[in-house]
Amino acid sequence: MKPADIPAVHRRLKKEYDKHRAPIVEFIAAQTDDPFRVLVTTILSARTKDETTTAATYRLFKKVKCLNDLKRIQEKQLAKLIFPVGFFRQKAKHLKQLPAVLEQEFNGEIPRTIDDLCRLPGVGRKTANLVLAVAFGIPAVCVDVHVHRICNRLGLIKTATPYDSEMALRQILPRRYWISWNALLVSFGQTICRPQNPHCNTCPINKYCDTFSEKI
Repeated sequence: MKPADIPAVHRRLKKEYDKHRAPIVEFIAAQTDDPFRVLVTTILSARTKDETTTAATYRLFKKVKCLNDLKRIQEKQLAKLIFPVGFFRQKAKHLKQLPAVLEQEFNGEIPRTIDDLCRLPGVGRKTANLVLAVAFGIPAVCVDVHVHRICNRLGLIKTATPYDSEMALRQILPRRYWISWNALLVSFGQTICRPQNPHCNTCPINKYCDTFSEKI
């Protein structure tokens, strides 16, 4: 795949996204444009299936609606509410730390830059980029395992790590696609371009894929 193919691939991926009720669709729907909820949801989502994260956020947001609620709730209760997300005890600890860090360093406001977001407990670059894109509508290239894997399979980039993929995509991906690219590729990776046994023969973008071309 060449950078010039990106618009055509994006259109086809959008059609697939609209067809499939992949877990990412419900996951994004569970997030609102409330920066607090988006931040909490993305912290919980790390190393956790989207359907598990979605269920956990529904339980959590019945009890916790703002930073003050996080202050009042006990860490053990937090852990119980978000179980069985991955590393739920560590994530409960991070959520309890969040109000103090935000108040001390950011006047109680959720920051709007990657570097500042990465200073928050439990937040890495993937989470920071997703918060910028979903909560604030700021163009950001969010790279998770699906985006990293698929972009390399396609031959669009040749990178060793998600960080390298983010930096490479920033150079070649038109800015108008930065926000949507992650959701489209995550849905695509959950339904068609799976880690194991991808559905290459029926893939709607296989003519753009270097890996598929090598097979035929």
